[in-house]
Amino acid sequence: MLRFLFCFLLIGNTAWAQTQLPVFPDSLFSTYYHQRVSLFRSLPYTERDIIFAGNSITDGNEWSELFGNIHIKNRGISGDISAGVIHRLDEITNRKPEKIFLMIGVNDLSKNISPDSIVKNILLITTYLRQHTPATRLYIQSILPVSDVYHKFSGHTGKGKEIKQVNAHLRDSARNHRYSYIDLYTHFCDDQEKLKKVYSNDGLHLTADGYLLWKHLIYGYVNDLGQKPALIPEPQSIEWKNTAFPLSHCKRIVITDKSLQKEAEHLKIFLQGKGIAVDIDERPQSDKPYIKLILAPVSNPQNSNEAYELQVDSNAVILKAITLHGIFNGLQTLKQLMRDAVMIDGCLINDWPAFAWRGYMIDVGRNYMPVQLLKEQIEVMSNYKLNIFHFHPTEDIAWRIAVKQYPQLTAPEFMLRNKGMYYTEAEIKDLIAYCKERHITFVPEIDMPGHSAAFRRAMKTDMQSDSGINIVKNILKDFCATYDLPFIHIGADEVKITNRNFIPQMEKLLDSMGKKVIGWQPGGNFSNRTIRQLWMEEKEHHTPNQTIQYIDSRHLYLNHMDPLETPVTIFYRKIGDKVKGDKSMLGGTLCMWHDRSVASWDDILKMNSVYPGMLAFAERCWQGGGVDGWTAVIDEKNTQLKYAQFENRMIDHKRQYFAGKPFPYVRQSYMHWDFFGPYYNDGNPSKTFAPERKNFELSNTEPRFSGVGGTIVLRHWWAPLIKGILDSAKENTTWYASARVWSAVDGVKDFWIGFNNLSRSMATDSPPAGAWDNRGSAIWVNEKPIPPPLWKRSGQKGNLEIPLIDEGYAYRSPTRIFLKQGWNSVLIKVPVGSFKGKDWQNPVKWMFTFVQVPTD
Repeated sequence: MLRFLFCFLLIGNTAWAQTQLPVFPDSLFSTYYHQRVSLFRSLPYTERDIIFAGNSITDGNEWSELFGNIHIKNRGISGDISAGVIHRLDEITNRKPEKIFLMIGVNDLSKNISPDSIVKNILLITTYLRQHTPATRLYIQSILPVSDVYHKFSGHTGKGKEIKQVNAHLRDSARNHRYSYIDLYTHFCDDQEKLKKVYSNDGLHLTADGYLLWKHLIYGYVNDLGQKPALIPEPQSIEWKNTAFPLSHCKRIVITDKSLQKEAEHLKIFLQGKGIAVDIDERPQSDKPYIKLILAPVSNPQNSNEAYELQVDSNAVILKAITLHGIFNGLQTLKQLMRDAVMIDGCLINDWPAFAWRGYMIDVGRNYMPVQLLKEQIEVMSNYKLNIFHFHPTEDIAWRIAVKQYPQLTAPEFMLRNKGMYYTEAEIKDLIAYCKERHITFVPEIDMPGHSAAFRRAMKTDMQSDSGINIVKNILKDFCATYDLPFIHIGADEVKITNRNFIPQMEKLLDSMGKKVIGWQPGGNFSNRTIRQLWMEEKEHHTPNQTIQYIDSRHLYLNHMDPLETPVTIFYRKIGDKVKGDKSMLGGTLCMWHDRSVASWDDILKMNSVYPGMLAFAERCWQGGGVDGWTAVIDEKNTQLKYAQFENRMIDHKRQYFAGKPFPYVRQSYMHWDFFGPYYNDGNPSKTFAPERKNFELSNTEPRFSGVGGTIVLRHWWAPLIKGILDSAKENTTWYASARVWSAVDGVKDFWIGFNNLSRSMATDSPPAGAWDNRGSAIWVNEKPIPPPLWKRSGQKGNLEIPLIDEGYAYRSPTRIFLKQGWNSVLIKVPVGSFKGKDWQNPVKWMFTFVQVPTD
């Protein structure tokens, strides 16, 4: 039989160049083999399969349950050899799976098949897979070590040297044969290069601990994640160790201070959600892995009240901080490290925030948002260590916070949108408590004396009048008596101050009640005691006067940003123009002002890049740093701030933690563009130039410059304050941008395409019928023009009371484009006339978006 098998192996090897598979007689394989294969062939064909193929070591696991993924299919057969996989390979390739994980060869070695022959068969398999299912991602896993300590499977356990030879060949061949090689061998080996006893009870097959380690090692490959857990915000200092904590065996959280009980309970509930039951106690169990929370000093240069140290080794996880808030911050990092619920990679983390104030603001005055949706955002805030929830419930549109003395304020007849929808005292107290549990400070804003038309309608008086002042004072007294809060934001922006005593009186009143006052700058005539929240470019925070404190919200308005632009511009920001906070610059607040009416509550999260922006903001205000000025351009040359590295972590988090939540962002840093121009169009955007004419070879033309991104801003409407990709943009010019997009197979793919993702705070006109925009922009893929969408409200004159519906690429159906196998050419035309819009509501943002939307 062995001689017969070896002949067929040689046949397979001689035919390898033509990727033809040898045909084996059925009699070559066991009855169990045929039982399994007949079952496999009878199972229904499904999409997005992840197939594990191999021998008994693969066969012995419940892969779908282990990963909690119904798309994972087990194609392991006990006793199988590389020839057996070849014999049944069509059953796998016909399914066109998304991924294949293959481990095979140890049984071949037991039959004295040479390492070279095994490798040739595996490479034959890889070549055949590439030919018949080119879109499938292939992962070749190393053969595991074996051990003779149990005196079993002597034909296998004596092949340690040959196993290493096979693995070395597979590792070295990965690049040329276009598969990913996964080294499992090293992690399963003991000091004698034998299979560790803890992972096997016979020297060949795996126990539960072995399969759990296997899961931990390939978790990133299976779930399209990085090989190490993605941490956001990235810690100030992290050192990875060559150890791992066995989380699945952890049974105890240890605390020696009762004040840590709540944080321990928080962790316990989180672990229960991962299927891990733990107790909370004062002492660890003997020789059992444990997690310990300790209140103790930690080493950090600033903001010690939020700093923490986290040490993970093979037996213990020790989280230390000087405060409960520091412990809570450390737990958020620890949860991200626990991604696979099996093991935590060994590490030593020393971490602290660069800025003490890390806020997120939501405007619920213009558009009401249910409490449950607010809590969802607060929960995300807490996961990323943001610590200020800025709540804006009063506006011209409506007053949405109950005041016992003045119920007319929340009467529906005085609201212009979402009539009758407001927040009761119980709901506000619930939100405050919800924030407090997560170490987030609730900061309410009662806007005065501006943005107060709803107040005037209800109270029949202006806030700055004598009667209005008395009412506002009563509201503040009632509010401060009802809610125990350290800060009150009084707004005071975008209004003509007719009564110079208004702001000083409100400051004095709130100061007497022990409240710290916050106001917008530019804004009212504040005293130096009031914290200024910057919303427009101002230079006062650069003065030597360190008695005034500031919060930075300049160019941190999500409603004005293109969704793909959002994380980019926030990632590069230098909060308060400083690398870290100080006594004057407290930090920043990310703001969500959706002025335009919405059709549904969650449109605010769909149309604005809230969660991607929140992650980028959490990264920057925790890490500190940034670059001078404001930019909307991905800077590949920046050696300190690598956007692509952050993007990888953000995409990992999107996949792991935002399922079912709006997350309008896709990977874009792989998109490389060459730009050709400028061509002067004399104010005629439809004028054609060489790049769009037939027989023009872009490849023979030197581009003027290159750029990166799915969204490219040539010139921002706030230029030169915000940098676009053009250093010197000119009116009445046309640029062309070219790129190439790879497709493994012929097929239709989804793309985000756009030329002006409308601000959600301006009454911008909708695009005209039959055009991408009113500038004559165009796009070709493989020289075929891509038609614009059939706009549902084409040519609609801008109106803040008409909700957006399909004007932005992130909230309309993607554009479907046929791609051929291989490289596909993309050409985009972006002309512009005058940089002056027809009015301030219709500014000219010269830009384009083109990026593939992956199937999740």
